[in-house]
Amino acid sequence: MPGEISTKTQAQEEPIAIRGEIPRPPIFHDKYEEREWMKFRLAQAYRIFSHYKFDESIAGHITMRDNIRPDCFWVNPMGKHFSIIQPRDLLLVDHDGNIQEGSGPFRMLNGAAFVIHSKIHAARPDVMCAAHAHTTYGKAFAALGKELDMITQDHCVFYKDHAVYKSFGGVVLQEVEGERIAQTIGSKKAAILQNHGLLVATDSIEATVNYFIQLEKACEVQLIADSAAAATGQATLKIDDVEAASTHKTICQDTGGWFGGLPQFQALEARENVRFKFSTSVTVTNMPA
Repeated sequence: MPGEISTKTQAQEEPIAIRGEIPRPPIFHDKYEEREWMKFRLAQAYRIFSHYKFDESIAGHITMRDNIRPDCFWVNPMGKHFSIIQPRDLLLVDHDGNIQEGSGPFRMLNGAAFVIHSKIHAARPDVMCAAHAHTTYGKAFAALGKELDMITQDHCVFYKDHAVYKSFGGVVLQEVEGERIAQTIGSKKAAILQNHGLLVATDSIEATVNYFIQLEKACEVQLIADSAAAATGQATLKIDDVEAASTHKTICQDTGGWFGGLPQFQALEARENVRFKFSTSVTVTNMPA
């Protein structure tokens, strides 16, 4: 009746679903056009990383499994700054480290990029894109050699979905170490490489960019929270397993990672005023302009 106060508890309230139709990844009928789109997107991902200052000299790499030759992946040439990478600069590399394609003037393959990414792509057919970088907060948190605590809603994105590679043997140039890293990440979306940096591997370029940014921010927030807690003689409050699992399921369902990454590409396109021109044969569902 009017004026009555609901007696439902918070747990009994029905969740409010997203209203309206969410965007979906474009559907291509031409594999070669799809490849050009993916290379365009991968080059954008590098420039987004540069915007966030995720570059560190010649370190760092983002790879994309080729849609036509799934035993190969595209990667940045060693020595070219993330901020100026374009599709034409990318190298197509097979799982033996042989450069198959690449028309740019830079044709050097980063050995660590090959060792880490080839093993992940080989072990994980579901992984379309993997990213590794030496970021400020990622490196700082990696020095602790531990997993993230579930201290915020955003940390729950990584609830039981990240691992710690508890080893450091210098620059990753041995294939056996690449295999160990791939084994450590297993089926998870992310890994913290002790004394090294961060690694994210997912089913799309957008999701990888999204979760990498979130992982870096999660490291930053935990470092701040732990420092504040120590200064006040307290411990940070942890989200319990039930709520953390529920939150993870809600945030990461369906194309959540891909959808969450879209704003980063929208912002880049607004800054650069450059967009991919789809042919009329491509099905684009509610993609933001």
